[in-house]
Amino acid sequence: MRQRTVLVLLFDGVQSLDVTGPVEVFAGAGNAVPGSYRIRTASLDGAPVRTSSGLTLVPDGSLADAGDPAPHTLLVPGGAGTRDLDPLLVEWLRAHGPRATRLVSVCTGAIALAAAGLLDGRRVTTHWAYCATLARDHPAVEVDPDPIYVRDGRVSTSAGVTSGIDLALALVEEDLGRDTALTVARHLVVFLRRPGNQAQFSAQLAAQTARREPLREVQQWITEHPADDLSVGALAARAALSPRHFARAFEAETGTTPGRYVDRVRVEHARRLLEDTADGVEEISRASGYGTPEAMRRAFVKALGTAPAEYRRRFRPAPAPR
Repeated sequence: MRQRTVLVLLFDGVQSLDVTGPVEVFAGAGNAVPGSYRIRTASLDGAPVRTSSGLTLVPDGSLADAGDPAPHTLLVPGGAGTRDLDPLLVEWLRAHGPRATRLVSVCTGAIALAAAGLLDGRRVTTHWAYCATLARDHPAVEVDPDPIYVRDGRVSTSAGVTSGIDLALALVEEDLGRDTALTVARHLVVFLRRPGNQAQFSAQLAAQTARREPLREVQQWITEHPADDLSVGALAARAALSPRHFARAFEAETGTTPGRYVDRVRVEHARRLLEDTADGVEEISRASGYGTPEAMRRAFVKALGTAPAEYRRRFRPAPAPR
């Protein structure tokens, strides 16, 4: 069995879950397949670091002792500490990053990789709140603000915090297969490995909450009744507004049109049914407001880049053995 070394960089102000989430995934995979991973943590000088939440993490050693031999996976977490990076840390990344087989960042760890010139010409993502900053400061980097993680060759970057778990599970699946990744996901009570092209926001998080009560009630109604008539006319009647006034007010207060909001809610509803039930595609398409499997297939391909049947095959956990 080939053993892969995972080296995790630590620094003051690191986000603790950016570290522990992926580490738990790789450690779980190492338990499922003994000898598959060796996990090491290192800070610049080997001293303990204080996370952004106040926890203290004690590394295995210093970066000076961690570069040889080069790790298979070099993982750079994010956190408040990436806003004022130690130049020595950036210098170490610039020197040793190219030698790693795989470069991985979680959240604003992408900022550290970009500062070291390791993301130039790559498509990447980071926490939604820092995508614009990353794109502005590093114009040679192609920043995609939507996905929860992006894989571009040997470089993999993930969005905020918990998406590091999703990316780590994807890497475990690549290394050791789907069954091992699902075993780890079940152990961590992660119901599925989310696809990388899933948006960072759900419809409810992506859209602002409307200020006026009738519009807020319409938002809730859409979420709870995806199979109903959700045309602008029907929704406007529910809000006691004219269709034209409703459409304008909804977009002004939520930042999205009623149609786009409905589309996103329906995709999310169908996705959850595919993940959590054994219902057929035709039944799910009706329950989600599509009417026909073909209409749902088109919506999935547009939103997620995959058809419903393939989505279910890849991302619904297999039944636990009896």
